[in-house]
Amino acid sequence: MKKTILASMLAVMMATPAFAAESTDIVIIGSGGAGLSSAITATEKGAKVIVLEKMAYFGGNSNRSEGEMNAAGTKQQKAHGILDDTPERFAADTIRGGHGLNDPALVKALTENAASAEEWLLDLGAHFCHRMGRGGGQTRARGHGPCDGSPVGIEIMRVLGERADKDHIDMRLNNRVTKILMKNGKVAGVQVKTPKGMETINAKSVILATGGFGANHKMVEKYRPELKGFSTTNHPGATGDGIVLAQQVGAGLTDIEQIQIHPTVIKKNGALISESMRARGGFLLNKNGKRFTNELLTRDVVSANELKQPGGIAYLVIDNSIYSKNKMAQNYTAEKLMTKCDTIADVAKLIGVDPKVVQASFDQYHKAFDNKKDDLFGRPEMLIRMDQAPYFVAEVTPGIHHTMGGVKIDPQAEVLTPEKKPIPGLFAAGEVTGGVHGGNRIGGNAVADIITFGRISANSALKYIGK
Repeated sequence: MKKTILASMLAVMMATPAFAAESTDIVIIGSGGAGLSSAITATEKGAKVIVLEKMAYFGGNSNRSEGEMNAAGTKQQKAHGILDDTPERFAADTIRGGHGLNDPALVKALTENAASAEEWLLDLGAHFCHRMGRGGGQTRARGHGPCDGSPVGIEIMRVLGERADKDHIDMRLNNRVTKILMKNGKVAGVQVKTPKGMETINAKSVILATGGFGANHKMVEKYRPELKGFSTTNHPGATGDGIVLAQQVGAGLTDIEQIQIHPTVIKKNGALISESMRARGGFLLNKNGKRFTNELLTRDVVSANELKQPGGIAYLVIDNSIYSKNKMAQNYTAEKLMTKCDTIADVAKLIGVDPKVVQASFDQYHKAFDNKKDDLFGRPEMLIRMDQAPYFVAEVTPGIHHTMGGVKIDPQAEVLTPEKKPIPGLFAAGEVTGGVHGGNRIGGNAVADIITFGRISANSALKYIGK
């Protein structure tokens, strides 16, 4: 509900009619976190910007982002006593999590600039705190998000939307770009289908911020046939349009077959249960009432372990010590994604197994917490004992979540040809690009990606056009 209200509010605040044969400095295609970060950065440094959004609402997948924003060495992180996290450690975690397929130069750009990107959001008015609890594949807790535990995407879009409105940025809904125009080998503008018909906007530069293709099942199945039939967490507009537009003007692609499935998705509607529920202490049980994995492994590994369980499903369990302090968890019960269970026996009843088996699973976890060692699966961190009733349970299964592959870029967010030559005037940021995340994205890195490279793309476009 809040996401719908937010999108509607932004539409009313910023929708502007389009006119034919106009000119601007920069056209930004897409209005999520990457697009708005680019637009605000460019506008506040003197550029004339037009943001084009094909959907009837602003925000894209950013509206659905739930977890957090990773950054190393922030002031909030240091206030929590984490003094030994660095961009280098952050980069090592990212590359290890991506199975070494990442472009090291892009990872360096991400991890060295994420902290300043997070601070920029604070300066814009984001109510962000550092969150204790490591995400899957991370050696330090470096997530940042709303202090009340609510979804990070809603807060980001609130802050960026209000700033875009204050800056009077020209943002247009129901404007689908059909072609990037070139002249003498350089970007010259876009052709766009508007509610009034086809129009042309002349531009010195174009920034692609169109997101991935996780909602385009045909495209997903083209590169990963085994994912046929999987539900998706993506909004309907995540169909890979920007990738096609870039290819039409000679862009190269990278890691296009790398598609992430997330282990905690509600199958019936594709709703995502945030990884932060596990980071804060929640665990997974199978249909037999038993734990089956280290819940803090990377998403691809946890998903693979889950698919090996009976029915390919699991039950995510959190206790009241998590629930009572976390607005996102409370929203899950309000939306009937999680079920309240007053006792451990009630958890067993919900799953449909012997209460003694589920009690034994809880006892094992309690012992692991007390001994600070998970002998069964080697979970490296357990923030809570998971013994505070009531409990809250969600039946989950893996679902399509993030497309790591896309348009090839360099650390300045310049779009590259297959021969790694920049296409003059064309830049890209966010999930439309490939190379940052490699073979698997670490939770919290997508938000860091869109804000960090959103700003980088704007600064590179500004330099290109001489602003």
